[in-house]
Amino acid sequence: MAKKFAIIATKGSLDWAYPPFILSSTAAALGYEVQIFFTFYGINLLKKKLDLKVTSLGNPGMPMPMPMPVLLQALPGMQAMMTAMMKQKIKSKGVASIPELRDLCVEADVKFIACQMTVDLFDFKHRDLLDGIDYGGAATFLEFAGQSDIAMYM
Repeated sequence: MAKKFAIIATKGSLDWAYPPFILSSTAAALGYEVQIFFTFYGINLLKKKLDLKVTSLGNPGMPMPMPMPVLLQALPGMQAMMTAMMKQKIKSKGVASIPELRDLCVEADVKFIACQMTVDLFDFKHRDLLDGIDYGGAATFLEFAGQSDIAMYM
């Protein structure tokens, strides 16, 4: 019987997209049965057209090429600049992109569940989200999570 791994993805930024997709693709490669429940801002990771940004504010551990006071991070255009810098670093280091990692998860049969309440709350359209995902509420996910060997919140 395969081990089970449950993840709740609550954040929809570039930097917070990596943990659920890296962990779930790795777990699936190791033979785990994996489900990710995408809720609130995490639902953005299921969009067909991704436009993810880095979240530098409130993230003092983010390594930057130079010290960046919080006040400067709030200036117009800084988030776009920091996102471009991060995307360039990801590319230069040969790290897989979020679409690539997401595709690995799909190929490995990781089950994606979009929180129906979040879909309704933020007026998402099914046509804007990936094909082949499931929709359900917390009870849908908790049924799997309650039987999981590992459950993580991100």
